[in-house]
Amino acid sequence: MKLKILPPTLRLNNRYLVLEIKSNKILTKDELVAILWDGAIRFYGELETSNFNIWVMRFFDCSNEFDKFKNLQNDFYFYKSVVRCQRGLEEKFRGGALAMINMYKRNKIAISTIGISGTIKSAVNKFILNE
Repeated sequence: MKLKILPPTLRLNNRYLVLEIKSNKILTKDELVAILWDGAIRFYGELETSNFNIWVMRFFDCSNEFDKFKNLQNDFYFYKSVVRCQRGLEEKFRGGALAMINMYKRNKIAISTIGISGTIKSAVNKFILNE
């Protein structure tokens, strides 16, 4: 028997955060997932973190595109990513978990939020491709 798809009224609503990441070392998408989950679990605990529904949807390496920061380009790697978060909890995730992240495996890391969107497509078009 084939499983039925949930109607839109019963699905969880998501918001997509566009993050800008600066790091001393090269990061991968899997490492970013670990960084975000680790920061959220340390600040909120497992029960509250499970409600956030965090996942990295897109990951972009922007290290070669920052010509205006050529003097910093040798010191840092620049990335942008689209992260899924449950609607209504995105401010809690931004204010607590993202603000607490500054180190990962003895490497400095800085994460800032560029914007929030309702779909992945509009997040990429507004905040990543237009800059």
